[in-house]
Amino acid sequence: MKPISSEQEKKQDRKWEEELFRQGPDADFTLQVMQELDHVSMEGPHVQAPWGTKKSHKSKWIYRTGIAAAAAVLIAGGAWAAWERTKEKPVQPPVSAVNIPALPNIPVPEVLRYANLADDYKRLQPLGLVVNPNIDIDDQGYKLKIEDVLVDGSQLILMLQQTAPDGTGMYLLNSKAEDIHITDEKGNNVAELARDTRQGTGSLNKLVFQLHRDIPDEITVRGELGHLNVGNGYDVNTKTYTDKKVSVDWSFQFKLDMTQAKVMSKETPMDASYTTPEGLELAMTQLVQTPNGTRLDLEVNLNDELRAKAGEDWAKDMDILYHIEVMDTGEYRIFNGGRPNARQAKFRYRDLSQVSAGGPLKISETWDPSLVKLHAENIRFVLDGYTIPVKEGQKMEVDLDKASEESKFYAFASFKHFGDQLELYRFNYERGQSSNGQTGGQASLVLEGLALFKNEFYGDQWVATDSTGKEYPVEVMGIRKPANLNEEYVVEDVKLIVHGFNKDTGTKLTLKRTVVHRDFRDVDWKVNLSSDSSLPWDQ
Repeated sequence: MKPISSEQEKKQDRKWEEELFRQGPDADFTLQVMQELDHVSMEGPHVQAPWGTKKSHKSKWIYRTGIAAAAAVLIAGGAWAAWERTKEKPVQPPVSAVNIPALPNIPVPEVLRYANLADDYKRLQPLGLVVNPNIDIDDQGYKLKIEDVLVDGSQLILMLQQTAPDGTGMYLLNSKAEDIHITDEKGNNVAELARDTRQGTGSLNKLVFQLHRDIPDEITVRGELGHLNVGNGYDVNTKTYTDKKVSVDWSFQFKLDMTQAKVMSKETPMDASYTTPEGLELAMTQLVQTPNGTRLDLEVNLNDELRAKAGEDWAKDMDILYHIEVMDTGEYRIFNGGRPNARQAKFRYRDLSQVSAGGPLKISETWDPSLVKLHAENIRFVLDGYTIPVKEGQKMEVDLDKASEESKFYAFASFKHFGDQLELYRFNYERGQSSNGQTGGQASLVLEGLALFKNEFYGDQWVATDSTGKEYPVEVMGIRKPANLNEEYVVEDVKLIVHGFNKDTGTKLTLKRTVVHRDFRDVDWKVNLSSDSSLPWDQ
């Protein structure tokens, strides 16, 4: 047995694991290649967002970090890292596949391989947990086909094949997911839309629903998809679009027998809770084990003091940072929420329905068996921290007259707050883009510099004030690099765009960060999770 390492070694191990997950070959996989592969994972590097990107509904000003989902990372069967440290020099730990027991060598439908569901299919199909409802709708040449439904005691995955009359793919139903319902015989919802965090191809044809605790023996899947507007028609011969609007009826309904899925799962009620020094309350309510993954259900509450200073959308932006520890081997699996280049759970679900009334935020995290083994013993959940937007103000005075040709080497304004640092070196005035992509409107002040963030880069809110007290919305853009060993983010070429502040407004202004997405690490919570060497599907 390999003993658990010291706290310093644990930290270094966790950094190794994060680096391993981040690295991968630069390759552009085509469908032809992907047909040969069962383990393909897409990872989108963060790039600078374009000027004038449409603002988020969360706030009038927000950080911009665009995502270009173009790079593919091949991980053979998942990354289960195990290594021995040496005192002479650090050695990059090897990565080995860990589908234990080995997945059956069975053919996988092309549509599932393309959607990064090959392993899911191999785990569920031999147990009778892949169902073909035979939904095949053709309305005016627009086709909807549902041949594969993957179901267990935790999630239900729908693959929706959508094609136009010319055979090209369509992606209408992803934006109509709220019109697909999973209900019991009385019409009550028994599942809610979750998210598959794997950035694999086919995500626009894939919908994941998380099942509620009490699953009936039979459920109904109903799509109320009457008269969908498919947009302008396209003439293949002339390669032009017509003005004619086309509406199709893709409504469907089918039933699923859930008795086998319920037998092939194990639910363990949990009663573990913890309150952080700042007043964030965490409670584990249930652990669900199925052949396709392990799901942990948690509830998040804020005490009165923390709720009073939390941002309005705290439940949308907050994240828990944690790792899973296999105590017998000293191995770790890091799950750092929504951070770029960090691992997330395979399926994630958030229920915000009770938050506005003062109730809890409900979170579910489902881990793939190739990362957190179903049969592993002595598994422990360790909370590493959490992030949450809080209303904490800090000002920075800016005098444009202090900027000069030497400002590229000397900062003319500085900002420090909760470990975050921002240095401004230059400025200019630029015009934004209108909604139709045309450059126009009044030029706005653009402050440029370099930043180092200890806290999260997104979710902050800024405002600027001129000498008369007039306020201007501020938008912050930049490219965030992966966290360094001190868990800090370097943002090169950061831009603070003060909308509406132009040359005629003046040369002095005050910038204030009104909401900061804080990163809290003063936590101490470890919970042993239920483990069993014999599970229902082993029989």
